[in-house]
Amino acid sequence: MPARITVEQFAPISRQGGFDLIDVRSPDEFYQVHAVGALLMPLDGLNPGAIMESRGPRASEPLYIICRSGNRSTIACGLFEKAGFTNVVSIDGGTQAWQAAGLPVNRGLRRPISIDRQIRLATGLLTCAGTIASVWQPWCLLLPGLTGAALAWAAWKNSRFLVRIFARLPWNAGRAGQLPTGCGGCGTTSCHE
Repeated sequence: MPARITVEQFAPISRQGGFDLIDVRSPDEFYQVHAVGALLMPLDGLNPGAIMESRGPRASEPLYIICRSGNRSTIACGLFEKAGFTNVVSIDGGTQAWQAAGLPVNRGLRRPISIDRQIRLATGLLTCAGTIASVWQPWCLLLPGLTGAALAWAAWKNSRFLVRIFARLPWNAGRAGQLPTGCGGCGTTSCHE
């Protein structure tokens, strides 16, 4: 049975800051309303090892998990424990209890473009731009060639290096499965649109 904490017990921790809180609901649920400081990491794509690795030196500190009512966060804690990580804590009652307790939430945030979609858009634009520009400068054909090579290499090696590159862009801070240090911002992972 995973460790559990009530929202009343978690409230002082949330006010103090310096905690890592992930929300395992769907992106649509998350963008309707979520706890301030929560980072979106949907249950269906949860990777406990990658999440703990992204926490760096904070990996030994508790990782708090929240969902709508506490069911999915309990399942997520089980996945972490199965992967060998025991310092995960499910928030009882989830976002519903969080709201009922009067803790701060973000509502109706504009849903960002997923990182996967940003990659497709950028590579498509680079390919088109390089092809069109090659009419005037033949060396511009290098641009679509390099873009295609990067995509092919990522697929061949099953690498997420493009996701990591795009995750570092300023508008994607805290996305792509990386918890920001001292998570107090509202970040997201590459969500499935």
